[in-house]
Amino acid sequence: MYDLTVPQLTRALRNLDGWLIRAVKHAETATVPHEQLLTARLAPDQYPFVRQVQTACDNAKLIAARLAGKQAPGHPDTETTFDQLRARIATVLEYLGTFTRDELADTDRKIVLPWMSKDQHMLADEYALQFGLPNFYFHIVTAYAILRNQGVPLGKNDYLGQIAIRT
Repeated sequence: MYDLTVPQLTRALRNLDGWLIRAVKHAETATVPHEQLLTARLAPDQYPFVRQVQTACDNAKLIAARLAGKQAPGHPDTETTFDQLRARIATVLEYLGTFTRDELADTDRKIVLPWMSKDQHMLADEYALQFGLPNFYFHIVTAYAILRNQGVPLGKNDYLGQIAIRT
């Protein structure tokens, strides 16, 4: 499960960090208030940008922690600036860097999510592939879409980031 999760989560969070840099540059050149970008949302019932970033970070650390049978560190969701969001991403990237392949090798580990009843669970591979990763990418792509919607010049390659091309 390691190769399907930790490197992919890391890559996506690094891409997200790059989008934050681009968002700040856009705000400066287009004279858009940072607050406008940080509070923007795609729909009234969806989280604003800042919460999308926080949730993506939470999902990344929870995926790795749950797959390893560990307790993830908490974050209080107090970020209100791009610098604070970048610091949160950096903290989660550092945390992801502590995991090893062996820790995530047990695909039969039972994962119990907070909203499940006491007699319900998913196996680790089911959790990662059916819930953890899709949920993480939902918040990543929503953050991307919010910035695009606000005029930040991002393209598909910014979303994908570097990919392995072999010769």
